[in-house]
Formats: sequence, structure tokens, C-alpha cells
Amino acid sequence: MTTVPVTANNDPCWCGSGRRYKRCHRLADLDPARVAREQAEREQAERLAAAYVRPGRRSPRREVPAHIPRPDYALDRHGRPKHRDTGRPKDAETIARMRVACRAAAEILQTVGAAVRPGVTTDELDAIVHEECVSRGGYPSPLGYGGSVMPFPKSLCTSVNEVICHGIPDSTVLKDGDIVNCDVTIYLDGVHGDTNATFLVGEVAEQDRRLVEVTRECLDRGIAAVRPGGRIRDIGRAIQTHAEGHGYGVIRAFVGHGVGRSFHSDPQVFHYDNPAATGEILPGMTFTIEPMISIGDWRHEMWDDGWTAVTADRSRTAQFEHTLLVTDDGAEVLTVA
Repeated sequence: MTTVPVTANNDPCWCGSGRRYKRCHRLADLDPARVAREQAEREQAERLAAAYVRPGRRSPRREVPAHIPRPDYALDRHGRPKHRDTGRPKDAETIARMRVACRAAAEILQTVGAAVRPGVTTDELDAIVHEECVSRGGYPSPLGYGGSVMPFPKSLCTSVNEVICHGIPDSTVLKDGDIVNCDVTIYLDGVHGDTNATFLVGEVAEQDRRLVEVTRECLDRGIAAVRPGGRIRDIGRAIQTHAEGHGYGVIRAFVGHGVGRSFHSDPQVFHYDNPAATGEILPGMTFTIEPMISIGDWRHEMWDDGWTAVTADRSRTAQFEHTLLVTDDGAEVLTVA
């Protein structure tokens, strides 16, 4: 038999709702089955909440040696860029430098991906990327980049499970069954190379493996849609068609972007069929495609840090990214090791 506390009508309700007992659980207490059902629902909600990602402890900012050239925003205490590319086609000399930076980013991504395993912290992954950038004479592009609340405090973005993007490395320990996106960007010889991938942590559920696989396919479909004379909208249409064909949602709040001397510039590359994406694709343009795909809803929420974005329904999400050069007959992937 279920028992409930004896509570006077005008006392605060025993359930902790903050309402008076007579306005809250008085009638429910006359139905023990209802009390038991609500208790079970609360316990289930608590178990689910405990499984979600929570902010951990951040280590002190890792510093970059003074001799390494910095992007302009790293010299501003608010992380604000002073220069922004137009997104127009790049000249041959800039493209040559981007090939080197993008190859370096791809190599660093391979290195950090090999370190992903149960028991490692996201801060340890950040340390790897930081050292890999510095050892190449490069600057980790996320470090000190401006945001709505604060400049990004780390050298790598680590987005675990329901975190869509821009997760901040901290004391969070990766567990068997997690998935984690590692987003690497290096500033080298005056240009940025930008890439990311989602990695499996130990033994991962089949539905999560499938999500990661389809997300990688979405990136491939987006790249295949790049044609000189085409429209940026073609990329998003191809991605959305493939993702929704598998029953997944396409995150809409975050986009691919032009990249080169600037970390972010035009064009904005939407990952869904957005009629506003009317820009023409031209040879010599360099930009990223980086679809974020969720098992559930495409809507998002933000943590108080101003960076970490999570799915509104806390469903898992995956992402893959390449930096591309538009050629005379398609696209060349620059972020390859």
C-alpha cells in the first residue's frame, strides 16, 4: 500500500512543487495508484537527466608561445576580428597556403581521434590539439575567438552526445557508448584550415553508429552538390534530402562558412534547403560544409556559457566537416592528411 505524508490544505505540498497542498496533490492523495505513477515518472525523468552532458571543471587556458603568429582576433580581449574576407575566389598564392594549413588540420584531427577512448577527458583531448598546433608553428584558431558571453577558452571544440557544436573541453570523462565530435582549426601562415569528425567511444549502440554513418554520408552528398555556376542552396538541399530520408533532423541554427585569411566569412553554407541561399558557387572559392544531424528534433538550446549548443529534445547528434576548394568541374577536399 502506498502512503503519503499528512499535509494540511494550505501547507506547501509535500511534492516540492511550491504550490499549496490543496491546489496540488490533495486529490491525487486520494488515489494511491496516481501517486505511485507520478513518483515513477519523476524517477524516470531524473535518470534521463543524469545521463545528459553537464559542464565540468575547466583547466587554466593553455598559452601559445609568443613567436607564433596569431590571427587578429586573438590580439583583442573580446576576440573580435578586425578583418573579414569577402568570400570571393582566392588567388593561387592563398590557395597554396590553405592546402598546407588544411592538411595540418586533417593530420591533427587524425591524432586526436586516435586518442578518443573511454576514460579520457575532453580536456586531455584539448591538450593534444593545442600541442599539435603549436608544434607545427600554428595557432589553434578557436582559442580566444569572440563569442556572445566570452571568447572561446580552449583550442578544440568537443561536442559529446546531445551537444551539437562548440562544446568546451573540461573535466568531462568520455564513457563507453558516447559519441564525441572533435572540431579542429589551425591558423598557419596567415590562413585557417578547418575540419571535424564524430568519433565512437568504445562500444556504441547501433542507432548511434547509424547516425554517425548517415551524417558522414550527408557531408559527402553536400560535397557532390558543389558545381561552378550552381547555388549554395544546392548543398543544403542535397544534405536535407539524405538526412530526412533516413528520418533524421538537420540542425538549422549553425552553418558552414567561407574560410581563408578569416576564420569565418561569406558565403554562409546552410545545411538545409533554404531559399535565401541564393549565392553562386564560383571556382576559387573556399568554404566549409559541416552538417549537424540529429536523431530527433532539429531545434537547439544554448548553455549559459554562450557557446555550447544542445538539441532541444536532448537527442544525440553528429557532425562532419571539410574545407573545400571549388574547382572548374566540382570541389577539391583540402582537409585530407
